[in-house]
Amino acid sequence: MKIKNVTAGLSIKRSVDAGTEEQQRIVREIIKDVRDNGDRALYAYTEKFDGAKLYSLKVTQEEINEAYTALDDNMIKIIREAAENIASFHAKQKRETWLYTNADGSIFGQKLTPLDSAGVYVPGGTAAYPSSVLMNVMPAKTAGVKRIVMVSPPGKDGRLPVGVLVAADIAGVKDIFKAGGAQAVAALAYGTESIKAVDKITGPGNIFVALAKREVFGDVDIDMIAGPSEIAVLADETASAKEVAADMLSQAEHDTRASAVLVTTSESLAKEVALEIEQQLSTLPREEIARPSIEQHGAIYIAATMKEAIQTINDIAPEHLEVMTENALEYVKDIKHAGAIFVGRYSSEPVGDYFAGPNHVLPTNGTARFSSPLNVDDFMKKSSIIMYSKEAFDKHGAKIAAFARLEGLEAHARAIEARNESKREG
Repeated sequence: MKIKNVTAGLSIKRSVDAGTEEQQRIVREIIKDVRDNGDRALYAYTEKFDGAKLYSLKVTQEEINEAYTALDDNMIKIIREAAENIASFHAKQKRETWLYTNADGSIFGQKLTPLDSAGVYVPGGTAAYPSSVLMNVMPAKTAGVKRIVMVSPPGKDGRLPVGVLVAADIAGVKDIFKAGGAQAVAALAYGTESIKAVDKITGPGNIFVALAKREVFGDVDIDMIAGPSEIAVLADETASAKEVAADMLSQAEHDTRASAVLVTTSESLAKEVALEIEQQLSTLPREEIARPSIEQHGAIYIAATMKEAIQTINDIAPEHLEVMTENALEYVKDIKHAGAIFVGRYSSEPVGDYFAGPNHVLPTNGTARFSSPLNVDDFMKKSSIIMYSKEAFDKHGAKIAAFARLEGLEAHARAIEARNESKREG
């Protein structure tokens, strides 16, 4: 694995994939087909792309009951506990409508209203993640979204993974449909006979899902266009090379384009981690995915000082950041750009992926510079409240009219002055 000094400069490869022209064309055709033909198009694409011939898109209660029977009881308990942790964390994010009154009697404020509906896309195949169900649904539920629709591509047997179904049921999702790809995104955005359109679409997917989300944005809101997973580890000589390497590989195994980076002030740790990664790769079941990730997108950087190391982390703006140093919490105040910050030896990144409570839907590709994890606010709208008093209007009306005329908007100015004229006429 490459070891470099920070002074040599960063060479992190970003994987922003806008898709090929052919992929974009296919996605637009699929979206148009779903808008024109509704369920009929969904059935056809499910048979074509997923190899499943369906006669109903909606998951039945019988299928959910069978999923509970098929899943280990202890695993069901774990999913329930994870859901409770996620709900508890997100409950602390919720804000309420607020108002304040000025001395002149004017009232101002902000009204917070949950979205009417949200759609959650859950990947299928080898990327069937019950954790993604919980992370997308729980903040929407906490926000007060009344209708949550989940879509996911079925297997060739026409069924969804049992873990996904159990997680969705525990999270309280009532409308679960067997549909994936760009066609499912189109159904959520525009509606079909079976799937009623939603106001916002969240959840990860392949390039066709990402392109479809980008295409429908504006007609419906989306969470983000997510790139491959990223992890950066900030470490000093007190960190365990074995643990650092294991954490880096935990993200490398996601995708050949995933990025795993170590920034350290210890040259000896850097060398030990490089050796550990090679040793651990040799026994990793997903080595064919993790090795290209490490070799093409991984790096180890040696910084002269902790200040230089932290600046490097802020330049990377990673999706996941682990701080594995002595007195780790002290450095958090200096971290400006990171999707989620895992502090200390026992805060391995998978703790956040599955169980702790904070959301694992995080900004990638350096967008942590200006973006946040998926949260309750993403499922709420804010409306400004303005109730001007007579005293305030009399005092400031002429100023407002003058401002309007500065912009050449005479009707705006007259709308203000009409109130004065009405008072005189009265």
